[in-house]
Amino acid sequence: MIDLSTKIIRYKKPIVIIFFILTIISAVATLGVSINYNMADYLPEDSPSMNAVDLMDAEFESGVENARVLLNDVSVQEALDYKKQLEEIDGVNEVMWLDDAIDLKKPLEMADKDTVETYYKESNALISLHIREGDEVAITDKIYELIGDENALAGEAVDTASSQKMAGQESAYAAMLLVPIIIIILIVSTNSWMEPVFFLTAIGVSVLINLGTNIFLGEISFVTQSVAPILQLAVSLDYAIFLLHSFSNFRDRGEEPTTAMRSAMKQSFSAITASASTTFFGFIALTFMNFEIGADLGVNLVKGIVLSFISVMVFLPALTLTFYKWIDKTQHKAIIPRFKNVGSRVLKLRVPVLLFILLLIVPAFLAQSNTNFIYGTGTQPEDTRIGRDDAMIEDVFGKMTPMVLLVPRGDVAKEEELVQELKDIDDVSSVMAYVNTVDPAIPPEYLGDSVTNQFYSDNYARIILNTTTDSEGEEAFSLIETVRSDMESFYNGEGYLLGESVTLYDMKSVVQKDNVVVNLLTVISIALVLLVTFRSLTIPIVLLLTIEAAVWINLAVPYFMDTSLVYVGYLIISTVQLAATVDYGILLTEAYNENRKKMPALQAIKKTINEKIFSIIISASILSSVGFILWATSTNPIVSSIGLLLGRGALLAFIMVVVFLPAMLVIFDKVIKKTTWKSNFYEGEDK
Repeated sequence: MIDLSTKIIRYKKPIVIIFFILTIISAVATLGVSINYNMADYLPEDSPSMNAVDLMDAEFESGVENARVLLNDVSVQEALDYKKQLEEIDGVNEVMWLDDAIDLKKPLEMADKDTVETYYKESNALISLHIREGDEVAITDKIYELIGDENALAGEAVDTASSQKMAGQESAYAAMLLVPIIIIILIVSTNSWMEPVFFLTAIGVSVLINLGTNIFLGEISFVTQSVAPILQLAVSLDYAIFLLHSFSNFRDRGEEPTTAMRSAMKQSFSAITASASTTFFGFIALTFMNFEIGADLGVNLVKGIVLSFISVMVFLPALTLTFYKWIDKTQHKAIIPRFKNVGSRVLKLRVPVLLFILLLIVPAFLAQSNTNFIYGTGTQPEDTRIGRDDAMIEDVFGKMTPMVLLVPRGDVAKEEELVQELKDIDDVSSVMAYVNTVDPAIPPEYLGDSVTNQFYSDNYARIILNTTTDSEGEEAFSLIETVRSDMESFYNGEGYLLGESVTLYDMKSVVQKDNVVVNLLTVISIALVLLVTFRSLTIPIVLLLTIEAAVWINLAVPYFMDTSLVYVGYLIISTVQLAATVDYGILLTEAYNENRKKMPALQAIKKTINEKIFSIIISASILSSVGFILWATSTNPIVSSIGLLLGRGALLAFIMVVVFLPAMLVIFDKVIKKTTWKSNFYEGEDK
């Protein structure tokens, strides 16, 4: 470390220049990173729904319906005119309406009522279509232009287009709110107006380099784009604060800037390394998710932590020594006085607090695993057009979720039997197949491709179901199991099922398995880091119980409030909150151990709380602000959910570390002493 610090000090100006050049290059490179908004792409390739999608792409030219258009107050002919105009839009195909289900030359009164009302009801028409993936924004804009404000457009592709439109705008809005808040928090925690600028510059440089290096990955998910940069900033700001505070302390003792920086780098290296290591290994666990959106976020966060560590230990010292006079010229008095006697007040409550938390842990643990989960993006806000359009369509036609079956072609009688079986299912509103839309007695080769291609490929028959369930939930997933069972009974495992609800069903299966693996890896890896850091068998247990209890309480809140929770947010936050907030416990415990060597347990913990509570408040307030701003600014339910959980989780972690952890350290002091290698605790008794 001494050799490294000497070289950094010697070559400080070239280092600053190199980092700024890398930052500019990375900022430009971010323009070449593509963003993936389709969560289905992150399912394992061998999942049933992905196999079905691959087969559909190979066998049929058109895809599954991913959008619906509602036309209000139109005649049958007007609806047909709209349908024709929709078909003419580049990127729109598989446009289906009533004329594809029944013969419109016959009176509607003679047709099956349920079939008619699936597409045309009270002079309102509902047209289904497929929008080409990758061009959702441009295509939906053309559809909006065609149908106007009085009609509605909804569906999976519309959700994707909305996410694409809002992602960049919302990220910029979040940054505009967040940076001033962080600056204010940092100003009140320092004695210089310029120090916050140095903090943010060091971490901002690492964030931009991290974003730029994503070009080597090809693409990142929209979750990563929205969450990773802000989370990296919030989690790693502590590293910069540790270093510059240490630098200021050594300068206050009269050391020259270069000597003070060398001493600061040496002193803060172990603390920054320990803090970065727990976060690093916590985020590494995300990369083991089979649902690769977690792995995508994990890779970016791990990369970000490494870059932040390098930036703080290399770039920040060089930057500070180059411009330290700016810090000197902008000194100010402490804005908020340091807390006094907080430790005594906290310790008075240690027994009731300990009992209360221990009683709360079990129901919180059980509740967080029984929350009602959402596996997709959830409901769109009704103050947006997409939310209003969704509600408008549901008000007129009810819920409608399409599914597609692909079954081996050739046995028309078997296909007819299956179609009839499917029509008898309560939650199926209509079934479209060659055998019930076209006369099965007519051989397909006698009809034009426009008729047969939507139902038959060379090897497979396609059956389209419209269902009345939500895209996910107990009812929807039960229906999928029923349809698969019927298909299995006729085709002995040779059939395939696909659609949005089928993808979400597979997503549920994948992420529930991920939950066990990721949480176990996170706890084990962080426990090992804590074991090495504290050389103790019990301190890692105490710290992990403290933070895990905060995680369980946080994730139990939706259960007690009877609200649904986006499962991706639940899975990510159960790892991220633990990895990001365990630093508070490390900071307090390290200081306690040092004080414990000089004084009895009660005195040591009181002194520790008085000394460290301000630093923990600053860290927690930054991370909490990040979370709540993401929640407030994002219209994407996944990102918003992660933000709310992160904001609330940081506050809960702060409370647990300041109130519960001290009680645990004092009550189990003798056990900790016996299970810590070379603890060297003070032998005197508390008075």
